[in-house]
Amino acid sequence: MTTDVAGKPKRPWWLIVLGLIVVIGLVGYSSFRLAMGVNQPRVYANDADHFKYGSISSDVGGLPYWIWATLPEVCRAQLPGGYASLGVIQEPGKMTPIGFSVRKVGLLDQVGPNCALCHSTPVRETPASAPVVYLAAPAQQLDLMGYFGFLFACGKSDSFNKANVLAAIARHKDLSFLERQIYGLAVPQVKKALITGGEQFDSIVVGRPPWGPGRVDTFNPYKVLVFHDDMSKDKSIGTADFMSIWNQQSREGLWLHWDGNNDSIDERNLSASIGAGATPLTLSSDLNLAGIERIKQWIMTLPPPRYPFAIDYAKANAGHAVYDKTCADCHEQGWKNYGAVIPTAYLGTDPERQKAFDATMAGKMNTIGKGQPWAFHRFRPTEGYASHPLDGIWLRGPYLHNGSVPTLRELLSPVAQRRPTFYRGNDVFDAANVGFVSDIAQQGPRRYYAFSTQDRGNGNGGHLYGVDLSAGDKDALIEYLKTK
Repeated sequence: MTTDVAGKPKRPWWLIVLGLIVVIGLVGYSSFRLAMGVNQPRVYANDADHFKYGSISSDVGGLPYWIWATLPEVCRAQLPGGYASLGVIQEPGKMTPIGFSVRKVGLLDQVGPNCALCHSTPVRETPASAPVVYLAAPAQQLDLMGYFGFLFACGKSDSFNKANVLAAIARHKDLSFLERQIYGLAVPQVKKALITGGEQFDSIVVGRPPWGPGRVDTFNPYKVLVFHDDMSKDKSIGTADFMSIWNQQSREGLWLHWDGNNDSIDERNLSASIGAGATPLTLSSDLNLAGIERIKQWIMTLPPPRYPFAIDYAKANAGHAVYDKTCADCHEQGWKNYGAVIPTAYLGTDPERQKAFDATMAGKMNTIGKGQPWAFHRFRPTEGYASHPLDGIWLRGPYLHNGSVPTLRELLSPVAQRRPTFYRGNDVFDAANVGFVSDIAQQGPRRYYAFSTQDRGNGNGGHLYGVDLSAGDKDALIEYLKTK
């Protein structure tokens, strides 16, 4: 061993270098562990922004943001119009469309759906008008089945591979060496998850009519994704329209969901978050529950949107008496059947959604969250559909639980005069009939969904209240309903 000028032994140079490598490695490993421990949703100061972009914890197990964002480029053949063709709402300068949250998980941002995806809608007065976005409204233009179908089809595609994904991401951001390695590792994992998800999705939708825009099968996915049931012998159809979720304080204590299967707003909200991709495990986090609770508090007092077009108030005043005679018994607070579940046999409406949620399913739902303070226990089967308040009814078309009647005027017509087919997904408003334009198959590049009431679960019969009114009384009633 050599010595320095003071006669002390010198340490070999390689030992010093080795020591530095160990120190750097330990620091790097500690930093990596810290980074991988990150699980932080984005925070928004404004409640409306939190509703539009805040986390309900579906993003905990979501897709890496840059992979998700570039999927329409990687798999252009599966979705030539991009996400916009599915009816999502993109605000200028935002990372995601309304209804998608971003959370930092480990070293990557991840994206997942939230409440606003299914509960926000644009409205245009004319095809040339700029859209006005209404929050907490049914997303009648959203093709949710098309969205999931695209994700899973892309995952199975040969186009979805490491080279194509990295090239697509690099067109939007400069990738560091470390980022290229991370995304390179993530691509095969995402592909595997999408292929598995596609197999599960197929088992849910096979043999059932497409949902079409503005609709979802709420509870059948639980059977596969949460309870791991074999759906091969289950032929039930639970497809129904998205609901409005404003003014929730008026719903406290009422029977919720279309069939009135639960009277707890908290259980309704948490079950919706699980349906969007959260899990009972992620909902055990106070941080994740706080995001859902914030949305709840905001929608509790969020007023229904005012009708934005002209109203003939003289005619509306005359319509109030018609409403009291025809509608108020079921739909006005304080009246006999307000908030009650009306038997399907009496209503005459399509029974499939009500049948799909039976006693067995209610029992399974009541096992979710066992041991947690929020554990479900209020689910029940019913034999009908709940009578809900009609606040903001002008924006809740198409009508009936399955969206089988396009306008209020048509709902006041005998069944034989209701159209057996019409087009869903247009955001241009039909002020004369109160609903959305439903007789146009295509506008520019956007094609609308041909909805057939002949498909199982899509029946447009029943709810015959008001069909025998005079033409004048119908006009007056429709005008009054614009004021709700």
